[in-house]
Amino acid sequence: EIIAKLKPCTYNYIEGNQYSEGFIAHELQEIIPQAVTGEKDAVDAEGNPVYQGVDSSFVIPHLVAAIQELQAKLKAAAVAGF
Repeated sequence: EIIAKLKPCTYNYIEGNQYSEGFIAHELQEIIPQAVTGEKDAVDAEGNPVYQGVDSSFVIPHLVAAIQELQAKLKAAAVAGF
């Protein structure tokens, strides 16, 4: 279920216009909160943006679990003769 909720995307960083792939922090935070630091649209005392951070390593256990689930389903289907 968790993997199905994820929305991977491509984007360009605002500063430097650098292309990247990953997740939008505030969207990921709704699904895997521990993968994101900071708050959406946060600003410092001077009104400057304080960007959120994403640590994709927190997504990996969910990916492994999903792969294991699929493997178990495939094995069960093979045993059943499908």
